[in-house]
Amino acid sequence: MNKRKYFGTDGVRGLVGGEVINAEFALRLGYAAGKVFAREHSSTRRSKPTVLIGKDTRISGYMLESALEAGFASAGVEVLLAGPLPTPAVAYLTRTWRLVAGIVISASHNPFYDNGIKFFSSQGMKLPDATEAAIEAALDEPLACVSSEKLGRARRIDDAPGRYIEFCKSTFPSDLDLSGLKLVVDAANGAAYHIAPHVFRELGADVYAIGVSPDGFNINKDVGALHPESLAAEVRARGADLGIALDGDADRVQMVDASGRVYNGDELLFAVIKERMTRGPVEGVVGTLMTNFGFERQIKKLGIGFERAQVGDRYVLEQLRNRGWLYGGESSGHLLCLDSHTTGDGIVAALQVLAALQRSGQRLDQWVSELHMYAQKMINVPLKQGADWANHAALNAAQKNVEDLLGDRGRVLIRASGTEPKLRLMVEAEDDALATQCVKMLAAVDLTL
Repeated sequence: MNKRKYFGTDGVRGLVGGEVINAEFALRLGYAAGKVFAREHSSTRRSKPTVLIGKDTRISGYMLESALEAGFASAGVEVLLAGPLPTPAVAYLTRTWRLVAGIVISASHNPFYDNGIKFFSSQGMKLPDATEAAIEAALDEPLACVSSEKLGRARRIDDAPGRYIEFCKSTFPSDLDLSGLKLVVDAANGAAYHIAPHVFRELGADVYAIGVSPDGFNINKDVGALHPESLAAEVRARGADLGIALDGDADRVQMVDASGRVYNGDELLFAVIKERMTRGPVEGVVGTLMTNFGFERQIKKLGIGFERAQVGDRYVLEQLRNRGWLYGGESSGHLLCLDSHTTGDGIVAALQVLAALQRSGQRLDQWVSELHMYAQKMINVPLKQGADWANHAALNAAQKNVEDLLGDRGRVLIRASGTEPKLRLMVEAEDDALATQCVKMLAAVDLTL
């Protein structure tokens, strides 16, 4: 696959006012994508191609939304404007409304001064590589406009949040409810601020909500899945049973139990897999290079296939589809349950965990007690562009020494960051002391590259 000029693993993302996240580029992107979607729109259909645009709560969303709207309209594409809406909600509505594409304006877990633009296909999945390549090619063409009678219209829709709330509730077993459960829900001052509390409340839980006062600047700031310590403190203070933390666009989740212990994506995915096994066999699970080694060992112990994908839910989804499996995820909390949704969804994933606990009558720590997470230690080393770290003799020797010491009690992962000029050196081991010893062995090497 050719290297993309603008598209990364999850659309276009960057600093607001930078090379790609600005009004001029968003206008061109809307026009380019509109041309591609219009071409792909069946000539036998009488209606104009229509897209849905949702966004999170960043102040820059207004600017980018208006520019994208103008670009699509000038390409002859109709636009539905949903306002603040979680990423998975856009995926769901795009599919159920039979639209040609869904667009999300969000930088997910990043701070407010970043933003991004990502796309979903008509099936509610990430765009195929061929479509992304076609949009990139169209971006190099001059900006133009269809004739006046062919221009697209735009209209705001008010019922998108309500429709999505009902969808989320539909993924929870109809014979169960959450009555008697006290929850703290943290929406990260993001796209689910007006949605997530309602989902759990309408299923019967007693809900106290935090991170539900967005001001355009406070998305992900000291709250949400990246800062579960805020949720843990609130859960303890209120004597809640559980806490649920989403990120800015609500496609990832972390959970906290009554003691304040945080459960990451690997542990929550295990909770879901264990419940699914009570219904029938689970063929396989996809994790990433960062998935905890303890998770892999326990999954294999249960007789379930396990494969690692590159870091990024896009790559997890690709492997799931290639293998015909249903479950996968990342330690960060992107969980994919393809029997419930076409994409990662923090609210839906949390509901699957809650369903497992309600059916079992167990606490979260009891339900995942046989999963023994390995201690993980990581160091980052500055990496010059083009440096051949894979053939660094001293690093290779240190890695072999560590692997010999670990045996089957852990693993080593060395990889270049996809977002920073750094080399990440990670060791996982059965206990903290062993992991610390091994990472010190790597750190002792002169890693000037």
